[in-house]
Amino acid sequence: MIPATHAEAVERLRVADVPAEIVDVARTLHAAGHAAVLVGGAIRDVLLGREAADWDLASSARPEEVQAAFARTVPTGIEHGTVSVLVRAPAEDAWIPVEVTTFRGEGTYVDGRRPSEVTFLRDLEDDLARRDFTVNALAWDPIDEVFSDPFGGLEDLRIGVLRAVGDASRRFIEDGLRTMRAVRFCATRSLTLEAATEAAIADALDVFDKVSAERVLVELTKLLEAPSPSRGLMPMRATGLWSHVLPPPPASAWDETIAAVDAMPPAFATRLARLLRPVAADAAGRTAVVDAVEALKPSRTLRADVIAWTSASMDALEAALSPVDAVAVRRGAADLTRARLDGALDVLGASASTRAAALEAVRDAPLSVGELALKGGALIGKGVLAPGPAVGETMRELLAWTLEDPSRNRADALLERARALTT
Repeated sequence: MIPATHAEAVERLRVADVPAEIVDVARTLHAAGHAAVLVGGAIRDVLLGREAADWDLASSARPEEVQAAFARTVPTGIEHGTVSVLVRAPAEDAWIPVEVTTFRGEGTYVDGRRPSEVTFLRDLEDDLARRDFTVNALAWDPIDEVFSDPFGGLEDLRIGVLRAVGDASRRFIEDGLRTMRAVRFCATRSLTLEAATEAAIADALDVFDKVSAERVLVELTKLLEAPSPSRGLMPMRATGLWSHVLPPPPASAWDETIAAVDAMPPAFATRLARLLRPVAADAAGRTAVVDAVEALKPSRTLRADVIAWTSASMDALEAALSPVDAVAVRRGAADLTRARLDGALDVLGASASTRAAALEAVRDAPLSVGELALKGGALIGKGVLAPGPAVGETMRELLAWTLEDPSRNRADALLERARALTT
């Protein structure tokens, strides 16, 4: 349960499992006369009753003052106020880096992602005022046990609202990625966009378009891996953000598509494929899907998987499942590859019984030339074929033959069949 009052929040934070090395750094900064507080997402997640990660330590100490307070430091991002303090961990016989970032203000954002200048500040509230959402503009002093919430983030967490700090339009225009972070937080933290915050997204989409594909992919991945992606997908649709990230499905398929993604196992690649599958209804749609996937700058594996799961081969497999036609399932699975069959069944929303029947249909069947009991070299060695393109063509024909009846996958039967094909 989320704390209802400031005092309850303090009690929750007091027992939070903050890493000892971070507390030690905060204590040293306090002893040197500086403020040192934990800020942002970790505080939010503790209050939500979630396991916190990525503890961020901020301080009134300027970078040179942080360096002066510790024996070993690394100027990780000193121009932006970040210094890594190296803390000795005797049990591990290692040095653990603890990042300390100076309270700061930011100048004009010239490219929709980064400020033109950074100003170091002494006041915590001024630092929190530059942050994106109220639920992230929270701070906890682990030494003096003081909870800071100048913008009402705790109450927003309690009522399940995501609200920008200050002027929402300004927050989104400063940093275009915040539009995508907003819908991602809705999905991952079960929040709903506050009306003014949601309305401001549409006016910042031109700034969002400046954000790198790699950053967008990270946010989209987190959104689609959430327990209920619909909480983020619905505002993506409502604000117009969706069409700046992915091609939208036909109007008649919106609700069904989003509901289907919610019902799937929380795997990014298959959920992405399910979002895109209604678009890939014809050749033009499949081209649009390929372009959209490539625009996200994915890994080769992710690209290949999503494109396969939105290809025409999926239509053939879907037809083979209702009712289950074992031969057609094997053909469809062979086109997709064995490694992609489970994912394909997820994308198609196969029931448990249909999945079991499909997996049984391929269990002892070869689904690629490499799984045949006879290799191409054997055909050459036995004088059935000469080296050349005919070997590959014959092997593919042998695979098609065994897909009809997997019991044919024996070296003697395949050799006999190959001789028949070449006479």
